[in-house]
Amino acid sequence: MAELIGNLWEFNLAKVVIVDVTDDYKLMQPPMPSDFYPVLMETWLPRHKLGRALPGWNLVQGYLYDWHETPTTDDQPWYVGMVMEDLAKSIDAEIGQMMQSGYQPASNKFN
Repeated sequence: MAELIGNLWEFNLAKVVIVDVTDDYKLMQPPMPSDFYPVLMETWLPRHKLGRALPGWNLVQGYLYDWHETPTTDDQPWYVGMVMEDLAKSIDAEIGQMMQSGYQPASNKFN
């Protein structure tokens, strides 16, 4: 008779740690290591095509998806960076106003 050893859910679900990266935008700082951010929540999500699905899911009310970090091994969690929705929308509006007023970003060409 066949026997299953272990927990099948471990193969089908991935641990996801959702972190608040809002301060990166408030302070205009480069990103920190994922485990340095405040944790908003931890959850388990279906592992199948998780990287493609994360940007479309509303994981935390009042926050918007920013980035995710895929683990290097199956026993490590995924990290998902999220930004406070109000701040993201205000930054977006500010950039829109700058562009409408004729702002031209500096050239990236090196002379």
